[in-house]
Amino acid sequence: MSGKPALDPVLLEVLRNRLEAIADEMELTLLKSAASPIVKEGLDASAALFNVQGETIAQAAAIPIHLGALQCAAQRIVRAFPPEGMRDGDAFLLNDPYDGGTHLPDITLALPVFSEGRAVALACTMCHHQDVGGRTPGSVPTDATELYQEGLIIPPIRLFRAGELDENLFALLRRNVRLPEIFTGDLMAQVAAGKLGGTRLRELFSAHGTDSVLAYIDELLNRAETLTRRQVESTPDGEYRFEDYLDNDGVDLDRRVKIAVTVRVHGSSMTFDFTGTDGQVRGPFNSVPASTLSAIYYAIRAISDPAIPNNGGCFRAVDAVLPEGSVVNPRPPAPVSCRTATIKRIADTILGALVRALPHRMPAASSGTLLVMALGGRDPETGRPFVASELAAGGMGARPDKDGIDVIETDVTNCMNIPVESVEMSFPVRVPQARLWMDSGGAGQFRGGLGLIKVFEAPT
Repeated sequence: MSGKPALDPVLLEVLRNRLEAIADEMELTLLKSAASPIVKEGLDASAALFNVQGETIAQAAAIPIHLGALQCAAQRIVRAFPPEGMRDGDAFLLNDPYDGGTHLPDITLALPVFSEGRAVALACTMCHHQDVGGRTPGSVPTDATELYQEGLIIPPIRLFRAGELDENLFALLRRNVRLPEIFTGDLMAQVAAGKLGGTRLRELFSAHGTDSVLAYIDELLNRAETLTRRQVESTPDGEYRFEDYLDNDGVDLDRRVKIAVTVRVHGSSMTFDFTGTDGQVRGPFNSVPASTLSAIYYAIRAISDPAIPNNGGCFRAVDAVLPEGSVVNPRPPAPVSCRTATIKRIADTILGALVRALPHRMPAASSGTLLVMALGGRDPETGRPFVASELAAGGMGARPDKDGIDVIETDVTNCMNIPVESVEMSFPVRVPQARLWMDSGGAGQFRGGLGLIKVFEAPT
């Protein structure tokens, strides 16, 4: 009888864990090598491995906003640079939200991994850069009305060609940011992480054979799909609706912004339909499809067994309806810099709908946003420009059987509060007070997690 050779279940599990370990090692390399506090201390960066179709094969324990969007970025890169034309030593960049990115500070860097003379995988990282230009330090202007005000826009482009840095492109990038040394340090940390991922993958291919490892990767993707579909099948068929609001869009301050979703469960498939969501807004709270999909991908993993392989096969069971010209699928050049708040509200809305499908399993809504604050200017002692970033979280919503956790990032964000010591050592900024916001979690049998009070003093 002909057919595929049987796969060794022990080796399958060994390779699964090895791939995840490689992604985690990439993540650690990036965090340890970075120059900016927002990466070193805030951990605002992610790493993952992809096949040459741009499908996730393993990802680090990092940030869901990044990890979901990275699959979109990887797929865009392989469309722009087909694998058969890639060369060993190449590296590709992008950050354009309307061409594979999510918002401008989040830059994707992808390195092809070669084995037996052909590109067989991609080692990718996404890093929130301290500054990428634009009208305000930190590149997250809350009152932007078009993308061009938010910073340097990078379409899919080749930064390294066969190991050689494109010095002209590199000079152009450095010239358009406020902190070129910090920008360079973080970008080269991404390169180091990608190279490390490539080295580890090549060791794996060498030990077990390229075609054999690729066959096991395909099996892991298929198993993740099968197990996720079984999880969806355990959810009662039906339509589950919910809506929630953003307070405003940063420009039209008296107008709330509605996000509406209908989750349709049919057999082993799940559709997330955002029909009824408000149109795109003038301010920078629009969420491009890659960002919106990252919230959907988070939700499907949140309701699934954590033992399921964490790869792109999990996402084959879901589909999305994203009305064009809406806040969850805007038309360019709508601004997007503050889309984190929108993605978190999208996640809240999805989980609110799923409460009806899976009662007694979902937590209450969490604090609803991640404070991404930037302070910039010139250091009065040195005269040099500085950009200080803060990532501050509120409390987690109460859980079905216990209190929420105090001051913690939840759902689609997974960064860390930047320590006071790091802020004061790195920037001309003082933090005279940082404490829990007492009684901010709300009343009830189980309270929500407490929020944070943090006071900043900047030079005048």
